[in-house]
Amino acid sequence: MAGRIEDYALVGDGRTAALIGRDGSVDWLCWPRFDSAACFAALLGTEDHGFWKLGPADPAAKTSRQYRTGSLVLETEHETEAGCVRVTDYMPANDGSHLVRIVEGLRGDVAMRMHLAVRFDYGLAVPWVSHNELGDLRAISGPHKVVLRTLVPLHGEGQTTAADFTVAAGESVAFTLSYGPSHEDDPPPVQPRKVLFETDRHWRDWSNRCARGTPWDAILQRSLLTLKALIYHPTGGIVAAPTTSLPEDLGGVRNWDYRFCWLRDSTFTLIAMMDGGYLDEARAWRDWLVRAVAGNPEQAHILYGIAGERMLPEIELDWLPGYENSKPVRIGNAAVEQFQLDVYGEIFDALYQARQRGLLGDADGWRVGLALLRHLEKVWSTPDEGIWEVRGGRRHFVHSKVMAWVAFDRAIRSQEEGETRPGAPVERWREIRDQIHAEVCEKGFDTELNSFVQSYGSKRLDASLLLIAHMGFLPQHDPRVVGTVEAIGRTLMRDGFVLRYDTEDQTTDGLPGDEGAFLPCSFWYADNLIGLGRCEEARALIEKLIGVCNDVGLVSEEYDVKAKRLVGNFPQAFSHVTLVNTILNYSRANGPARERSAGAEDGTGSEGACFQGDEAGEAKVDQIKVDEIKAVEMSA
Repeated sequence: MAGRIEDYALVGDGRTAALIGRDGSVDWLCWPRFDSAACFAALLGTEDHGFWKLGPADPAAKTSRQYRTGSLVLETEHETEAGCVRVTDYMPANDGSHLVRIVEGLRGDVAMRMHLAVRFDYGLAVPWVSHNELGDLRAISGPHKVVLRTLVPLHGEGQTTAADFTVAAGESVAFTLSYGPSHEDDPPPVQPRKVLFETDRHWRDWSNRCARGTPWDAILQRSLLTLKALIYHPTGGIVAAPTTSLPEDLGGVRNWDYRFCWLRDSTFTLIAMMDGGYLDEARAWRDWLVRAVAGNPEQAHILYGIAGERMLPEIELDWLPGYENSKPVRIGNAAVEQFQLDVYGEIFDALYQARQRGLLGDADGWRVGLALLRHLEKVWSTPDEGIWEVRGGRRHFVHSKVMAWVAFDRAIRSQEEGETRPGAPVERWREIRDQIHAEVCEKGFDTELNSFVQSYGSKRLDASLLLIAHMGFLPQHDPRVVGTVEAIGRTLMRDGFVLRYDTEDQTTDGLPGDEGAFLPCSFWYADNLIGLGRCEEARALIEKLIGVCNDVGLVSEEYDVKAKRLVGNFPQAFSHVTLVNTILNYSRANGPARERSAGAEDGTGSEGACFQGDEAGEAKVDQIKVDEIKAVEMSA
């Protein structure tokens, strides 16, 4: 059985990523892209579905692990009675498709075991295994091929490959697994130690530009590194997670494929990158966004493939039993066909925030925007499936209407603030914006509850309502916003974490079972506490949320407050994005929430930072210390 979700660490190369358990088993890897078929799928089944394990032969070995500082290079130390070894795992950044594992003896003599089972097509296809003319192990099935290179003698065990060897202090052994198309020559070899140095330096150079001056600089940097690892470098698209079908409810059916790019994450992601110190990544994401939505506005989707693909049919893989028997296992996502009004607000807010930070648009982007607004004029008053992609029928979701308001508001503000463009019917947009605002305040607010509600006429609450002030729809201190924050705290809080909505009422999403607390919602709640000046409560909640990150700083989509476990796809980009933004909100006088709402018609509404150190809000670049450079060079 696969390990607990929090037992995994991630290594990546800017095109895909692997999940490696504490026990040294690679249980998930899709090659050559995030959304390709997995060649290791034990995460969603058993060892029969593919894995690559490397660790001590002694099952009683004690294990500890960490990432190198500012890097995506993973180091795991295994200590036995006979000695201690370090396993270093990494994927060379933007240099082919390789997963490299280096074993170094630190003390004594440690018996090691390598066990490899390649299973292409999500564990379905057992490859034909042979050796090439150089003696490298080659596994082929259909269009796929992997090559294993090592100096350690290998032997077959059934339909797997194994190696038993001993590493003494001062010795090292390398294993390199490389992917390539089966009809082409074998992938060229890499020099493991040389490429290790280059890869580590690549990540350190990148992470040294990270914003600093917060109470939580280490987790801020780690979250930004995780987001960088989830970017598909060729296009700039950011996957929601590198996994599919890790359950929101252990043993349940809430299992979805997250290896795609969601528009609802657009502005949060853009701001996290730009305010975190990474303009190039924000620009690439903005450009991906414009390309993805280009075309007939009636065909705009809520999510796209990492290169902007629109056809993402949902398929169930019945040969996989699922993570802890959570079935079905799905690839593709049927939500791509849903209608969600909020994506229009996300698009226009992302483009507006980009311009505010110096990323100027172009004529094509403006024409795309005009077409989208013409379409939104016709459809904003219709019900939709909402931000949570419910499968229980369309409704007039309040958050959706607020985001439709955002779309018109940001288009108007762009014109008013100097970016005048031809063909902009600003007065008509202003009329529609005011109409939406009045309707939401009339139909979306319940005076008995003293709160906005999930949808018109409903008595249910929804955590997406926590974004009302951050969108600039109403000021943070408006009594209706304050009442909504208090009502959500009373109604949707579980053990200090905020649910998206009450899943016990299955009419909302049309699905059986429960789900964990959706972690971004808890960060939104903390943002509201910051905006209301409730700094001690905000800090306590932030530290509670950071506390559910695993030992290497990664976090999933949700947290099961009953089982005290991470659930949902992992690591989750949106969780790390909101973590970054909330830390910056707490630490900066003009944090992301205040920036996003500033200048809106109904006011800003944040008190400013709760914490301001000597370097608060400034992106500081530190040189790597000389001894750190020497240490890296020695390891290479």
